[in-house]
Amino acid sequence: MRSDSENPITSEVDEDEVSSIEEVRLTVPNTDDPTQPIWTFRMWFLGLLSCSIPPFVIQSFAYRTESLIITQITVQVATLPIGHFMAAVLPKTKFTLPGFGSKSFSFNPGPFNTKEHVLITIFANAGSAFGSGSPYAVSIVTIIKVFYRQRISLFPAWLLIVTTQMLGYGWAGILRKYVVEPAHMWWPSTVSQVSLFRAMHETDDDRARTKFFFFALLCSLLWYSLPGYLFQTLTNISWVCWIFSKSVTAQQIGSGMRGLGVGALTLDWAAVASLISPLNSPFFAIVNVFVGYAAIVYVVIPIAYWGLNVYNANRFPIFSSHLFTAQGQKYNISAIVDNHFELNVAEYEKQGRIHLSLFFVLSYGFGFAAIASTLTHVFCFYGREIMERYRASSKRKEDIHTKLMKRYKDIPSWWFYLLLVVTLVVSLALCVFVNDQVQMPWWGLLFAGALAFGFTLPISIITATTNQTPGLNIITEYVFGLIYPGRPIANVCFKTYGYISMAQAVSFLGDFKLGHYMKIPPRSMFLVQFIGTMLAGTINIGVAWWLLNSIKICNDDLLPPDSPWTCPVDRLFFDASVIWGLVGPKRMFGSLGNYSAMNWFFLGGALGPIIVWLLHKAFPKQSWIPLINLPVLLGATGAMPPATPLNYNAWIFVGTIFNFFIFRYRKKWWQRYNYVLSQALDSGVAFMNLFIIFLFDLENKSLNWWGNDGEHCPLASCPTAKGVIVKGCPANY
Repeated sequence: MRSDSENPITSEVDEDEVSSIEEVRLTVPNTDDPTQPIWTFRMWFLGLLSCSIPPFVIQSFAYRTESLIITQITVQVATLPIGHFMAAVLPKTKFTLPGFGSKSFSFNPGPFNTKEHVLITIFANAGSAFGSGSPYAVSIVTIIKVFYRQRISLFPAWLLIVTTQMLGYGWAGILRKYVVEPAHMWWPSTVSQVSLFRAMHETDDDRARTKFFFFALLCSLLWYSLPGYLFQTLTNISWVCWIFSKSVTAQQIGSGMRGLGVGALTLDWAAVASLISPLNSPFFAIVNVFVGYAAIVYVVIPIAYWGLNVYNANRFPIFSSHLFTAQGQKYNISAIVDNHFELNVAEYEKQGRIHLSLFFVLSYGFGFAAIASTLTHVFCFYGREIMERYRASSKRKEDIHTKLMKRYKDIPSWWFYLLLVVTLVVSLALCVFVNDQVQMPWWGLLFAGALAFGFTLPISIITATTNQTPGLNIITEYVFGLIYPGRPIANVCFKTYGYISMAQAVSFLGDFKLGHYMKIPPRSMFLVQFIGTMLAGTINIGVAWWLLNSIKICNDDLLPPDSPWTCPVDRLFFDASVIWGLVGPKRMFGSLGNYSAMNWFFLGGALGPIIVWLLHKAFPKQSWIPLINLPVLLGATGAMPPATPLNYNAWIFVGTIFNFFIFRYRKKWWQRYNYVLSQALDSGVAFMNLFIIFLFDLENKSLNWWGNDGEHCPLASCPTAKGVIVKGCPANY
């Protein structure tokens, strides 16, 4: 079976067709071989396995204390030798099928090729099980059944999973011409994948990158056995804590995990790349993250915590995501939930208002600013271009990659409209006919869809140009908590439809850009993503349903002390449903809460990009001004927590070395090996992590010695106010 076109290989490129992005010019080939077979038995077999086995394994581990993540790169590497093996052993005999006339087929049409490999990888990524665990909506089912002890049936649960995963695909297809076809929408992480595919499929006369990849993978795999199991302190070397073993303030400053991370080091690639691989991020984005992160962590936080004592900050740890009482004790969330899963006002008033650590408060504030700045940044810097493409996109000059993709049949627009309408109708039926289980009104679904659709284009543009993706989870929780308070299940359903449909749309567009660079027919991309998402979602809910009904998981009262079924992700999801849905933002950031001043961050974030744009117009010769990306800068600490200063410091340091110094002074080496090294390091960590989990963690085998005792900063989580009693801290520190 052949691809959609039988034209010969294209290699001639006009100068004005070359990509305007240097990283793309150095990495992505300007050629296409349309004769490579795509719809092969190998592609379907490995593709269906790739979106079946990982979701099954991931969901089986999702409720455990140590969850298991199988990355897309893991599948990309693992399927390569299998594909070559199948090409060597499958019969090459040709045969015909009824209804296809004289067209012949074969189980083995030739060597295992790059385009097959790309589609297999996209199959694996379609279910959103990669990088973030199981689908977001599985946590809704879990907290309904386990934490709230309410009823939800299997079929509505399945519909909830599938519709939240599929809703964003409808409008994402319509937005392709704005964030996939333009050359300057280059999707840095996708360029990294292209580099790895090229390394894996090099011709016999140029195997240097392939050898480099597998050598780097082996080194990464072997090294990770130290920070991953044998010597875990290498993950976080906080030497300041070792020197000042009795000082709370010193440990708050020097702890990489629970403090400001001054002087903290890591020799663990998993910690370096815990945000995203720094080798994949353009240097201007790294600078924006650095400026925002350094300003917040090393200027605003110290002044507000030690200088001004904002919100009585020194009553609480400097870096914590826990909820506290005014006396610095952890807030008892379960006590404020009554038997009807509504707020127990009397118990809430007894415990008092919920208090947050200063860092957690400011992370919300800057998160508000980042969301607001995303809209105005895109409007100011990309608004005219979007309108031009909307009015006359056919007149715009195309780069070589868009030109080569024109030879393949495009996806009819009605495919996307139909998918959007069907998914929306099914979701509405879920809200109307099973409202007693999902609690969300039909208008809430329409509002969530409109919110997600409105943010998909600006967030896709930010992702496509900076490799940073602002999230909508905060704003969706906040908005719906204001307009529909007291209903926690409705709140998390709204958050999932509003946030995940946008995230799925961005993922869908990113995969399309990969197909764009690798010259995959668009219709093939669409079908692979659709089938993969449906199959993976079905497997996820099937495994979750069996576990929820077969094992006593997540319940601390029923679990033995050493049980691994502690459900940390779902417990955090439950806490969020209580705070935003049950207690509500009015009692946190409104008139009944402590942190109403954080709402001013919305205004500041919205005005910031306008000021930058005006400066750019006033000083057009200053080329650095348009590189100020306030959504990235203001949202720099959006991953904190759970990310820590240690992760950020290492990420910025490594990213600067590779994407500034090596890119500028060793460009040929960077061109050949930078992205390949990134993927090799990620792959080595992923494979060794699998090995450690199956060989040691499942058997509860651990090494107990000084090198595995954490970062040795026991006082970093203590407050600095005298007389405040916090469990685990000395009474007179």
